Amino acid sequence: RLRLHDGKLIKDRRFHLRTYPNCFVAKELTDWLIDHKEAPDRQTGIRLMQKLMDHYIIHHVCDEHSDYKDAKLLYRFRKDDGTFPLSKDVKVFMRGQSLYEKLVSVEESILKVREENSVKYQRAFLGSEMIDWLIQEGEVENRQEAVELGRALLEHGIIQHVSNRHHFFDSDILYQFWINFRRRRRLTELLNESSSRALSESPDSPFCLRKLNPDPGNTSFLSVQTNKEIKVVSAVRRSSITSLSGNSNAYFSAPPTLVFPPVAECNPKSVLKRPVTNEELLSPGAPYVKKTLTIVGDAVGWGFVVRGGRPCHIQAVDPGGPAAAAGMKVCQFVFSVNGVYVLHLDYQTISSLIMTGPRTLVMEVMEATE
Repeated sequence: RLRLHDGKLIKDRRFHLRTYPNCFVAKELTDWLIDHKEAPDRQTGIRLMQKLMDHYIIHHVCDEHSDYKDAKLLYRFRKDDGTFPLSKDVKVFMRGQSLYEKLVSVEESILKVREENSVKYQRAFLGSEMIDWLIQEGEVENRQEAVELGRALLEHGIIQHVSNRHHFFDSDILYQFWINFRRRRRLTELLNESSSRALSESPDSPFCLRKLNPDPGNTSFLSVQTNKEIKVVSAVRRSSITSLSGNSNAYFSAPPTLVFPPVAECNPKSVLKRPVTNEELLSPGAPYVKKTLTIVGDAVGWGFVVRGGRPCHIQAVDPGGPAAAAGMKVCQFVFSVNGVYVLHLDYQTISSLIMTGPRTLVMEVMEATE
């Protein structure tokens, strides 16, 4: 957006006796994307701008078009007309970016290369140092407010404990910025994102238990104990998820040839005896132990079901699948996925993390000791 302002592609334009401030012509912008190597061709440029429309970053000046057309139509960045939606997530991200820029631009910054257990970490800081700095700079009024800010930054993936074992505390625990806000990003990186919505609404949900070669007469199976609320999930290959999301996958050499089953709702009733909160899981002395599971997916998937949110729990485990072999059990709570803290996420988002990650899945789970 700022580069387009500098290049005078964004400016006040007149159309049908009316002036539209701070807008650009779609066709001119597509040309600009190709000229500046932000898109290799027009079709990719159109897809990129559609991504920005889908995320409420740009829109047609009169909102008469819900899609991006490579034509002489006027569009505008929502930040230029005050309609950009500032959700809680966006506000936390922007606050994290502001703090990062402030920290890296000062002399004697608390962000340093630090070492713990013979491992060096970039942009690292102590929790107590960060709190001292926030109060000193007037970013917060007291230590409690600083802790709450630190926890929000951690839960949104902006900072993390260096070995991802702790939440944010006012102590000498070492943390680092997980996001490098100054890394130059190409707009085409947007197309590498997978949509958790598309995965969760797919009839071949990544968190439905399934078998590759079911026994004769048993073409599907129930994921938890039988009751009238449970739906039967038909057996399908994991590779069909890849075809739905439009990504190639090296784990499947043969193209999938299958018919999608009808949409089935998985595990509508929780296996938990009672709801459990994140505060209860993380409180000192809580009757929970953390375990690390390494699950190597097979041609079908990983063989477990995740449900719920904030925190998510293991709803069901295929007795003959990779997850069961790794020690996964029903009612465990998902703490992290491939090094990403996920206690604050819903199961759709966690499904996207798993499906877009490596075949070998490393999960931290919390299990009741009672």
